[in-house]
Amino acid sequence: MPLAAGEGPRAMAPRLNPPAPALTVPSPCLPPPQCPLPPDFVEALRAVVGGNNVSTAMAVREQHGHDESMHACAPPDAVVWPRAVGQVQELAALCYRCRVPMVPFGTGTGLEGGVNAVQGGVCFDLSRMDAIVELSLEDFSVVVEPGVTRKALNSHLRGTGLWFPVDPGADASLCGMAATGASGTNAVRYGTMRPNVLNLRVVLPDGRLLHTAGPGRQARKRAAGYDLTSLFVGSEGTLGFLTQATLRLHPLPEATAATTATFPSVQAAVACTVQVLQAAVPVARMEFLDEVMAGACGRFSGLELPAAATLLLELHGSRHGLAEQQRQAEEIVRLNGGSGLAWAEEPEQRGQLWAMRHSAWYAALALRPGCQGYSTDVCVPISRLPDVVVETKRDLQDSGLTGPMVGHVGDGNFHCLLVFDPQDPAEAQRVHAFTQRLGRRALAAGGTCTGEHGVGLGKRALLLEELGQEGLDTLRRIKAALDPHNLMNPGKVL
Repeated sequence: MPLAAGEGPRAMAPRLNPPAPALTVPSPCLPPPQCPLPPDFVEALRAVVGGNNVSTAMAVREQHGHDESMHACAPPDAVVWPRAVGQVQELAALCYRCRVPMVPFGTGTGLEGGVNAVQGGVCFDLSRMDAIVELSLEDFSVVVEPGVTRKALNSHLRGTGLWFPVDPGADASLCGMAATGASGTNAVRYGTMRPNVLNLRVVLPDGRLLHTAGPGRQARKRAAGYDLTSLFVGSEGTLGFLTQATLRLHPLPEATAATTATFPSVQAAVACTVQVLQAAVPVARMEFLDEVMAGACGRFSGLELPAAATLLLELHGSRHGLAEQQRQAEEIVRLNGGSGLAWAEEPEQRGQLWAMRHSAWYAALALRPGCQGYSTDVCVPISRLPDVVVETKRDLQDSGLTGPMVGHVGDGNFHCLLVFDPQDPAEAQRVHAFTQRLGRRALAAGGTCTGEHGVGLGKRALLLEELGQEGLDTLRRIKAALDPHNLMNPGKVL
């Protein structure tokens, strides 16, 4: 039987978001109840996408109820797999009429609980919308659907002389990366997702379709009206479904060289970072590992890497220009007491180096087998980076926590990969207290509580401190204008 407007399983006033949770001891999904959605609503979902593209099975719901974060699993009531934007519109309109919460799902590689269905509802798994719609080599742009991952795109671009450089480590979906405002190791040279997204096709909560820069637009710059594209980049699924993204591509560099340099202290390594940037050395990647992280990565990856404060640097440019960049970088490293530079220019050698860096999360977990991890994500102005990193290192030691440090220090962003015993509530509480102190330390230094992971479930209290009450109220007014019933990914960000 068709459902009329206002009818259905959740035709009621929208529930208020729960308060931002403290970091709690993680737990697997508790057995969720049987799907509370009435059969006629589930049948209405099937009528849109077909029976094979709807599931209320407990195992499927649990799989879609968590990401890579420490937040407890919160399964949706149903999962749907639309294959076209028209189906997303129909499904959204159905959920909107019936006041059923909606949660977008890409690859589930987020780190802040962004896909956890804390109020139940329908999870929209967009992975089967995986077309690369349009590639314009002359315009350095590409149009992708939400199921396309960054590795799939770069594989498709092989042989064109172009690439998409934003690299958060995981093989995340590109629209998911836009939704969280992701960045990664290349951001110091190529920017984060925000400047690399030219246009978005968004299905709004009630099913209407929005092109944030206008249909078919892909200009490299624009000054026409409010910047709606930037509004939706970083919105974490709370304003609509990102069903297509127009992305900026970049030419592959003629020559590339990467190296590691070790330093006598964390202070020396981070000070070297600041000086390299001040000298205008055009680094493409500049990653920091403290001595604990360097030792763990070396053991985990089987590479010879001293257990010392370490910088990983990569340079992109012409063959002639690269030699001068290497000379400049080497001089600054030596001035800060660094040593051990050995440049890798062959793709295989560089690949091993960056595979080691991207395995940092698993290397950290290997320090305490059987334990679980939580990653912080502060970002501070470059001038304050040395002091904030040293203070954080001291705080870690005083707290008695295992938290190797790693970061994209070229843009002031660093992480503490906190590894703790999930069966020890006292240790979990120390982790929570440390993360709050670190967030406030970054805010006091003029920085942000999250540089690339997003707010999600765990950083909502810090968001108020960062933006102030008027800033947060403005975000709430925007949310209410686009999603008056609070159905899009409720409980996140605000």
